[in-house]
Amino acid sequence: MTAQTRSIAGREVLAVGLGCMNLSHAYGTPPAEDDARALLLRALDLGVDFFDTAALYGFGANEELVGRTLGPHRREFLLASKCGMQGMDGRRVIDGRPATLKATCEASLRRLRTDHIDLYYLHRWDQSVPVEDSVGALADLVREGKIGAIGLSEVSAATLRRAHAVHPVAALQSEYSLWSRNPELGTLAACRELGIAFVAFSPVARGYFGALRDPATLEAGDIRLSMPRFAPDAYAANLALLDEMRPLAAALDCSLARLALAWLLADEVVSVIPGTTQIGHLTDNVAAAALRLDAATHARLAAIFAPDRIHGERYNAASLAEIDTESF
Repeated sequence: MTAQTRSIAGREVLAVGLGCMNLSHAYGTPPAEDDARALLLRALDLGVDFFDTAALYGFGANEELVGRTLGPHRREFLLASKCGMQGMDGRRVIDGRPATLKATCEASLRRLRTDHIDLYYLHRWDQSVPVEDSVGALADLVREGKIGAIGLSEVSAATLRRAHAVHPVAALQSEYSLWSRNPELGTLAACRELGIAFVAFSPVARGYFGALRDPATLEAGDIRLSMPRFAPDAYAANLALLDEMRPLAAALDCSLARLALAWLLADEVVSVIPGTTQIGHLTDNVAAAALRLDAATHARLAAIFAPDRIHGERYNAASLAEIDTESF
């Protein structure tokens, strides 16, 4: 079956891209440099032509990795990065002031070994700065030719509309998976109305639909240990839902992860950027672009993972205060 594509920032790309964060940031010890480079190059070989990084990831290390590895292939893919949230003095800082965003872009261009970032997101809306001011700075970068298109991340439909009124927004990136359905409360509809691509991060639910069975096995410092959904009791309750999903995956002879991705891709406005450190998982994720679900399977999955059946918030209270998305 033909693999699905999506139009993002004026370019047709495979509906399954690669989120690069796992290779440098937040999920325990990153893979060795040679292994990370091999995964990026294998993604290219598999047809992935949409790579997503950020100034935050590894406090610049991920952009450097992407630049070193994929720089010679720059014309073969759509490159996305992000500003507005970065590492400073060993700490994560949200700063949406125009001067900061422009300085971050300059540093990202150097690390990525390019003169142009195709899609540049405001990683988080700094709520002490009007979103219009932050987007205005990104619009300046478009006019200067340093970025091709503007994206936003983890904002509500109302904030998305405010930003879009200043300069066209090409893409909205937010968490979306079978167990994180918040975009269905408004942003997906706004994206359809305004012609904005929706890019789903953590579409395999941070390993929930993959190999993670016991959060106690996670390394100290793994971001999931701070998330209520991964607390022992909540996670055990959530694992029980997978038993209802397994017969559907078996009927299609696919993994739970591939099925979860295919469920998202049934919406033609949505593309996905699963991250992984394993080439086997990468291959399985990419195969989701060719898997199409019938209406009954799609509806059954939606019912199994109805929001009121999921145990635990997706972020802790401090992180929830930093985002602007609608919530159940």
